[in-house]
Amino acid sequence: MQPPSTFPNALRELARTHQAFLAYASTHVHTLDLTLPQFDIIITLGNTKGMAFKKLGEKTLITKGTLTGVIGRLEDKGLVLRAASETDGRSQIVRLTAAGEALYQHAFPEHLAFIHRIFTTYSPEDIKTLDAALLRLRRGVTAARCNASGELSTETDGWCAKVKAVCKHYQEESPAQNG
Repeated sequence: MQPPSTFPNALRELARTHQAFLAYASTHVHTLDLTLPQFDIIITLGNTKGMAFKKLGEKTLITKGTLTGVIGRLEDKGLVLRAASETDGRSQIVRLTAAGEALYQHAFPEHLAFIHRIFTTYSPEDIKTLDAALLRLRRGVTAARCNASGELSTETDGWCAKVKAVCKHYQEESPAQNG
């Protein structure tokens, strides 16, 4: 028998920290009449000549379907515009408008100062340690998701099959047994 693992506590704390951080960050972003994904687009496009949808999605981690809606709402606010790519007729480039660039120039430094409040009790060494731990965790997650060639792995050591079997068992039970 293996000793009990402490990592579920760390995962729970990671999830709680992520939620708390997003809630904190959104308090400032909402004062700009933006959502977090909208602000993510603004700061990603800031000081650039624009980006294709694909690159913008990769940099922001916003899915393609969601990205289209976010860009549409930012267009409605007059903060971004879409233009045909000069090099690829099949793609569009998303750029900040003058109003979007002005918002970026004002809001990004303000947001960084707002976020900095979280880290005022951290020493530079604390920040380096936190950064290294998060990078190590992300690399571990990425390695677990990918096979040796760097592609997403479909192997799960039978775990998914076990979960599917349990789910199937409960799906096959009659309503009287579930109720």
